Amino acid sequence: MFKMQPKIDSESLPFLLRAGRERQPLSEAVSEVREMIERQLYGCGGILFRDFQLDGAEAFRSFAASFGHPLLAYEFGSTPRSQVSSGVYTSTEYPPHQSIPLHNEQAYTRDWPMKIWFYCQQPAQQGGETPIADSRLIHRDMPAAIRNRFAEKGVMYVRNYGAGLDVDWRQVFGTDSKAEVEAYCATHSIVCEWKEGDELRTRQVCQGTAVHPVTGDVVWFNQAHLFHVSSLASDVRESLLDIVGDPLELPRNAFYGDGSPIDDETLTTVRGVLDRHKIVFPWQAGDVVMLDNMLTAHAREPFKGPRRVIVAMAQAHGLH
Repeated sequence: MFKMQPKIDSESLPFLLRAGRERQPLSEAVSEVREMIERQLYGCGGILFRDFQLDGAEAFRSFAASFGHPLLAYEFGSTPRSQVSSGVYTSTEYPPHQSIPLHNEQAYTRDWPMKIWFYCQQPAQQGGETPIADSRLIHRDMPAAIRNRFAEKGVMYVRNYGAGLDVDWRQVFGTDSKAEVEAYCATHSIVCEWKEGDELRTRQVCQGTAVHPVTGDVVWFNQAHLFHVSSLASDVRESLLDIVGDPLELPRNAFYGDGSPIDDETLTTVRGVLDRHKIVFPWQAGDVVMLDNMLTAHAREPFKGPRRVIVAMAQAHGLH
């Protein structure tokens, strides 16, 4: 039927399932062992399906949808993506030379997908891996003072859209109607403020850590290290602050939930813990990785040459 391998390259995850015969359809194999896959997902947090037949984006969409939850739209996004088909998107469209640090998808909001799939249609000639890490271990390894502070205070994300510095609010909210933006913000505990020049600022206080609704595990679950000004190169940081003047005017920034600043040293420590838990494995064409988005963080390595990895998300879950 298929070959199971509890580990890949002696790492704790992902759990590896390989096709048992040549050109075995992925949907056929998975339909027979769906309950086992769900158990493994809650156990190790991630599964890699390899050597199966999966013919393109529509087949990938059907596979992800077969787990019983409608695929989710990329709402209130923080990075540029393109829609491939209904519920299927390109992975983040950042320049190839840039890395994307470990993070849990949409952990900068109070609503996120529980499941996320990555389908590698074309691996890069060099690099371009999608590293993963156990969010439970990250939480346990975080210094207690930092862990407790983030758990108690949460994180406030401040975003200023457009102005040639970040994604335009129309793209983020998928509308050019200010009334629709205000309605979305009102129902998602987001404070929105219209500024001069048709620009928008939002603030939202979100979780610093979270409890998995099924396993009960406590996980590190925020993107402060991505939004905080310390994520920028020093020259870029200085240039932006010269332009906007006030840290609240930066395209994006992160504070503790009470509005107090997060110091650079704290986030240096956070990034160090994340890096210690990063697991990197090479993509092969046709690979599909399925992650429990709360239990497992993901990232992207820099790459050279063409690369195509597409993404689907499902099973919406909220802080409340």
